[in-house]
Amino acid sequence: MVHPVSEADERSPFGRLTAEEFYERHGLSHESSSFVNPRGLRIFTQWWIPLSSSPLLGTVCVVHGFTGESSWLVQLTAVHIAKSGFAVCALDHQGHGFSDGLVGHIPDINPVIDDCVSFFDSFRSRFPPTLPSFLYAESLGGAIALLIHLRRASRPFDGAVLNGAMCGISAKFKPPWPLEHLLWLVAAAIPTWRVVPTRGSIPDVSFKVEWKRKLALASPRRTVARPRAATAQELLRVCREVQGRFEEVTLPLLIVHGGDDVVCDVACAEELYRRAASEDKTLRVHRGMWHQLIGEEEENVELVFGEIIDWLQSRAKRTATRSDGNSVV
Repeated sequence: MVHPVSEADERSPFGRLTAEEFYERHGLSHESSSFVNPRGLRIFTQWWIPLSSSPLLGTVCVVHGFTGESSWLVQLTAVHIAKSGFAVCALDHQGHGFSDGLVGHIPDINPVIDDCVSFFDSFRSRFPPTLPSFLYAESLGGAIALLIHLRRASRPFDGAVLNGAMCGISAKFKPPWPLEHLLWLVAAAIPTWRVVPTRGSIPDVSFKVEWKRKLALASPRRTVARPRAATAQELLRVCREVQGRFEEVTLPLLIVHGGDDVVCDVACAEELYRRAASEDKTLRVHRGMWHQLIGEEEENVELVFGEIIDWLQSRAKRTATRSDGNSVV
């Protein structure tokens, strides 16, 4: 099954189609909504459901990364997963996409996790509790997904796919010394100041294929400005937190990462794999690939996302079999 990014162009994730034509082409229904969180911010949400009469394999909750959104490139992966038999949902974090909030500003990750948990619980409640449920997360979303899991909710997820997870920021991308060590001072004094230089813009060092880089930048809601001081400090803190809790991770994991990722440290993803207590865990480091695996050449996209779909389908069937005692294959 070919990833829908093959139909995109440098201007639109839908190529020459309208959004409605795109969903119809892929046999999906699509809806969107929003909710107002306790901070008074309106958070944008959306979901994709297969129109096929075949039973759903499960639900997948998508968590996008920093400066990303659920309605551009991440949406194409959501569509890809939905076409393979899953009900898929996603939201835009505060300050991202169609959600309210100061652009690109996340001074505290915990309210963002609250938003995800609230919406994901609501979405999953529409389906039988025995239906398997998974997280799919990219970049910063990988750290958020791990923190969602570590909250030990009453209804845990049945697995997670972490794509280029931000378990650690690469030394090639961190603010130069001594700013990294003085960041707390700047964040306390002027938290929203875009003072933090990084070694290259995120799209430039994330997307290997040039037209896909142009497509990422074509989103009218994407920022390419420097990270704000308090946001940069929080991202570094989140990395330290998840690194200190790797042994607490118990859910089934598929960790995929580009071997030449200069944004999120591949060594930290490897460390997660070694230290996680999960009995079912798989690590795939793809040599020569960059941070955004959807931004690779077509054959590499099919390799990576084909494995992701295979993993989700096999774990969904395995979980359903355990739930009802009968094979669903």
